[in-house]
Formats: sequence, C-alpha cells, structure tokens
Amino acid sequence: FPYFAARGDTEGIRTLADYAIARHSPDAGRTKQPYRAFLDGVISRQAHLIAQWVLLGFIHGVMNTDNTSISGETIDYGPCAFMEAYEPDKVFSSIDRNGRYAYSNQHHAAHWNLTRLAESLLPVLEHETGSQEAALASAKEALAAFEPQFEAARQIGLRRKLGLLTEREGDRALAQELLDRMSVNKADFTLTFRQLCDAAAGPEGDVGVRELFTEPEAYDTWAAGWRQRMNEEPTTAQTRAVQMRLINPVFIPRNHVLEAALNAAVDRHDFQPFEKLLEVVTRPYEDRPRLELYSTPALPNECVTQTFCGT
Repeated sequence: FPYFAARGDTEGIRTLADYAIARHSPDAGRTKQPYRAFLDGVISRQAHLIAQWVLLGFIHGVMNTDNTSISGETIDYGPCAFMEAYEPDKVFSSIDRNGRYAYSNQHHAAHWNLTRLAESLLPVLEHETGSQEAALASAKEALAAFEPQFEAARQIGLRRKLGLLTEREGDRALAQELLDRMSVNKADFTLTFRQLCDAAAGPEGDVGVRELFTEPEAYDTWAAGWRQRMNEEPTTAQTRAVQMRLINPVFIPRNHVLEAALNAAVDRHDFQPFEKLLEVVTRPYEDRPRLELYSTPALPNECVTQTFCGT
C-alpha cells in the first residue's frame, strides 16, 4: 500500500484495497464505507496478534511495514526469539541497535506501521467520506482504537494465564506486579506461567515457581494475593489448572536449542536436531517425559544474545 501511495497511484491503491477486501475482509465490502471497515479490520487483527506475541514472550525482531501483514498473520520474523528471563526491554535482533522492536515496543511499532497504512488509504477514504478532512478524521479515529484493543486482548490473556476467567478490579495490577517481580528476579517467562499451573492446583505446587526467582520470597508475597483472588473464581482448583495448561506452554523454541540445531545443520548437514525440535514445539502444551532439554533455560555459557535474519 505505501508503494502505490508513494507513486501517487490512487487507482493502484483502490485496486489493491478492493482485492484485499474481497480476499480477507468480505464483510467490509458490504458496508457503506468499505475502506474504513477494511482499515478497522486490519487494525483489530494486528492488535490481537501483537497481544498473542507478548503473552508468549515472543519478539519478532524486525517489524518493518513490509513485515506487517493485512491478514493479521506473523510474517518474515527472521531475527526472532523467545525470551527466557523476563526483560520488558529485551532485544535480540542484531540489526535493532536502539530497541525499536524490543519486546515491550512491539505494539508501538505495530501502531506506527498501521499509521503508514492509514496514510496510504487516505485517497480512497476521501472518496467514500467526501473530503480530505473527513478522510483524515476517519483514519485517526480508526487508529485510536488500536491501543485499547491491544491492551484489552493482553489483559484478557494475562487473566487466563493466571487462571482467572472473570474480570475483577485489581486484576491488571495483580498481573503487572507478577511481571515486575519476575523482571527483578530474572524469572523465566515461559516456565513461571507453566509452573503456576501446578501452583493453581494447590500450594504444594509453589515449589516449582519459587525456584525460578532469585529471591523466592518475592513470589510468596505475590502468591498470597493471587490465591485470594482465585478464591473468587467459580471453578475448582483442578479445573483451573487444566485450563491454564492449555494456554501456558511448557515448550518454546529456546534460543540455545535452536542455535544448536542450526549449527548441526550447517556444520554437519545433520537435520535430526532440527526435526526433533520441530516435533517438540509443534505440541507445546503437552507435558512429555524425557524432554527436559527443550524446557530448560540456557546455562550462562549457552545464552544466545543475538539473532540474525537467517534464524
């Protein structure tokens, strides 16, 4: 879209938009303002996609406009990585020297990209609204919906990760307090939430979570409020634990394991480590024995600090 806009090719923009609406947003085509409805749909899909990324500790790494799809799918994530220790400002991509696409900046980058899309659509928005001023106002109104949609999707996801199926005042603060304590204590993002599944089933499960914190008392203090909040939920502890295991993975493609698989393929033409890693992460929510290699954080000498477009 920005390519045609930069060329001043309004007819090209219209042709592309009509095709995209027919392919990805047919409902938008049946509205009185199909181009605005199309933009709304792209914004909504992107907001929910980025929320899913952050809920899994995923860092895309190179979120340029050409790596942002109108379909709301993750594309061209070359220097990507999953966090181990929770660090909101974590960057892996070797080409991201200023943290533009850091973990906590991904929704800001998405909003910037969507703004470029909205700018590109201004000529067709003008046609359906009747004036440049109305087209600009329509685009701004659409873009203003991104942040609330992203945050709402993120908060729903965080509640589910914590085993909370209803919404209560204080849930946002409860989730943020856990993340803050995880950051200070270098707790593994994936394993903390996975171990919380056991803790939700009963206090005996706290052991696994506490081990992930450099100061276990930081978890204990938070867990007291979490258990009190869980008592307000209309479900049993065992049911809650089962539901949590469906959304908190035990396996992710950890960077040091992926690095080993890449090295085996490149140096020895041995694709078995890759095939095994692929098989494991294709079923990320299933507890399976003898796969500790794929669920254990990297040792200090194994840590991967940079990823590249070939990853």
